[in-house]
Amino acid sequence: MRSLHLIAFFFIIIISVFVKASKSDDGFCSAPSITESDEEKPKPIYWKVTNPTLSPSHLQDLPGYTRSVYKRDHALITPESHVYSPLPDWTNTLGAYLITPAMGSHFVMYFAKMKEMSSSGLPPKDMERLVFVVEGAVTLTNTSSSSTKLTVDTYAYLPPNFYHSLDCAESATLIVFERRYERLGSHTTELIVGSTDKQPLLETPGEVFELRKLLPVSLAYDFNIHIMDFQPGEFLNVKEVHYNQHGLLLLEGQGIYRLGDNWYPVQAGDVIWMAPFVPQWYAALGKTRSRYLLYKDVNRNPL
Repeated sequence: MRSLHLIAFFFIIIISVFVKASKSDDGFCSAPSITESDEEKPKPIYWKVTNPTLSPSHLQDLPGYTRSVYKRDHALITPESHVYSPLPDWTNTLGAYLITPAMGSHFVMYFAKMKEMSSSGLPPKDMERLVFVVEGAVTLTNTSSSSTKLTVDTYAYLPPNFYHSLDCAESATLIVFERRYERLGSHTTELIVGSTDKQPLLETPGEVFELRKLLPVSLAYDFNIHIMDFQPGEFLNVKEVHYNQHGLLLLEGQGIYRLGDNWYPVQAGDVIWMAPFVPQWYAALGKTRSRYLLYKDVNRNPL
């Protein structure tokens, strides 16, 4: 009888602990608590690119697990799979290569995490570069010694063989695109510095998303960067299959991306590579806007 009483006693204790945990902010079935100070402090735009909802720390108790996928015609590269190492010719900067020709692309896409008192290197000869700031600020200096401060949501296009330096006094995170420039007749590109909110909304016949383009649509430019916004529940009308390659960074929100016959839940901070002719489609989920940044090759013969 005494043993039965002890079993009942311990059972009651265990149940009370689980009930208490489930009711608390830090319970086993609840999200981490958000303090009043967290709620009051506004988060900067694109904050979740470097602080994703499902962060690498959330997966540390799942050894071997990753959401990343690599296939012949597409890849999903998620934050827990990023591998950082010193960037060649950059100082005090770590980089994570996300898309490279090794997977079949004709461009390179990488994160550059610039630390205190850091600076960039130059791309290889005949390579053009576009940098987009997702966190912090950097100073762009060119051959004329003129300097421009780039903050979050601003960008710079650097033509091939254009001398420049990106310097960071504190810290910053950049998404960088590079590709070997494909010349077309006498057309030449120019230095461009801009910000997303200064670009006009463009018409998207048959679609509901909002579209901005960061580069001119003139023949001189062999790629462009699109900024595409979806409200919750909105989706692409066209199930696209085309010759263009894409490199995508989800800047805000979450949704479902179809790539080939696969359907992937995606969130801010995720990167996607799309090879030519892979079927692709996106739908925005959640309660906030989805915004992604999309590389697209343009204005050149695919042959």
